Amino acid sequence: MPHGDADQGIRTPKSTFYDQGRFGRMFPALPGFAADTASVRAALVELGRPGGIMDTGESPTADPFALIVDPTLSVDNPDNPRLTAGMTFLGQFLDHDMTFDPTSSLARTQDPESIRNFRIPALDLDSVYGGGPGVSPHLYDQTVDHGRTTMLVEPNVGSEAVCIDHVTRFDVPRNAQLTALIGDPRNDENLIVNQLHLAILRFHNRVVADVRGSLGPLATPAELFAEAQRIVRWHYQWMILHEFLPLTCGDDLVKDILTNGRKFYHWRNSPYIPVEFAVAAYRFGHSQVRPSYRANFGTSATDRTLQFFAVIFDHTATGTDPGDLRGGCRAPRRFIDWQTFFDFGGGQVRKNKRIDTKLSSALFHLLGQPSGEPDSLAIRNLIRGLTMEVPSGQRVAAAMQETPLHESELADLEPFGLHKRTPLWFYVLREADVRADGEHLGPVGGRIVAEVFHGLIDGDPSSYLSQDPDWTPTYGSDDDFGITDLLTAAGVVGALA
Repeated sequence: MPHGDADQGIRTPKSTFYDQGRFGRMFPALPGFAADTASVRAALVELGRPGGIMDTGESPTADPFALIVDPTLSVDNPDNPRLTAGMTFLGQFLDHDMTFDPTSSLARTQDPESIRNFRIPALDLDSVYGGGPGVSPHLYDQTVDHGRTTMLVEPNVGSEAVCIDHVTRFDVPRNAQLTALIGDPRNDENLIVNQLHLAILRFHNRVVADVRGSLGPLATPAELFAEAQRIVRWHYQWMILHEFLPLTCGDDLVKDILTNGRKFYHWRNSPYIPVEFAVAAYRFGHSQVRPSYRANFGTSATDRTLQFFAVIFDHTATGTDPGDLRGGCRAPRRFIDWQTFFDFGGGQVRKNKRIDTKLSSALFHLLGQPSGEPDSLAIRNLIRGLTMEVPSGQRVAAAMQETPLHESELADLEPFGLHKRTPLWFYVLREADVRADGEHLGPVGGRIVAEVFHGLIDGDPSSYLSQDPDWTPTYGSDDDFGITDLLTAAGVVGALA
């Protein structure tokens, strides 16, 4: 496919949908990392295949508890001392709030600027609120006194019999077919992100109750909802900028952006989603997924046989309460005790996996993929980078005036012909591994991710950065607010915190 001046590796930027807030390019002059040929596709399929160099190689029959505590069963899943297990799924939730592309194909080259983003490119929780009470009434609880101001949640019937604190746990609302009635169906892909979605619903409802007392009885339902939504959104945005991004991208890099501004992510009329972010850099979280997790403590804080351990996905699991952590189900044991995923100070938290070029084996056999398409997440990511013409990591590093990785640091890609023109997704993972010891993203991946997040919030006229940049949280403590504060305020933590 022509890219303008092939000798210099540049091309003339195409029409820009940046003005319409769709997908676009952060570096529009850079060509894709390779031409879309049969040989290149074959190399990418080999690179991302099950059992290949990106597969951590856990046994599909290994005990979920043993996978967590026995390092010999998962030697390529090293602990990340900086991040806890839940940050992976918080990142997944954030992704669903920014982008939704149900139309792109792995079979043909596509111009990302022509692809519609079905999610508003903003961090405004439209994945939770939908179109609001008027447009999406099925997401809201109707009351006689206050109208549709609170989010609909439902009891997880029977959960009190299997949880240690003997209280009813909750689930997102579902119809008779157990389809989740939520703003983004992807938030029911697995139990953990499902329960994060639930936590946001309940945090909103907590804020509504607090706001109702401060506004007084004369406030209309519309006023009550709008004020609660603003408070929830601003706390959410604060958490992203002051907790998620520093942990994920590095404290110094995020501080530089907050102090000195962005260098590479700009727009004319409204923010857009760069393909370098959506198809490459922000897919770093796939490397962080563990093969198994402790979902909850069941009826005992100490007896593991009474706790719910499960692999993230298992093709052989069946029934209405399968033995894995897939979503789309409701059963008494299907809830999350967050002390395993985030640090509440009780010593129960587990670490995340370091960021590197290895993915847990379960991700090489995804559930529910279209017929005829690969079910390996690694292959899907690599092919999508090809069809979207995402530039190589080396070219992006040079455009950022960062020192590219040396060929010796990518020597395992030489048999695939990709050590000099590395797909950006793989490059970002390797860069994190060799430049940040896998604890957070490196200079290229980290800046792409942090600048896009900051830009989406900064470019939102309703965000706290736009309306009140000196604002500080009212929930949490010491003018700060993080994910543990959100979960606590939402009342979803349980008795062990």
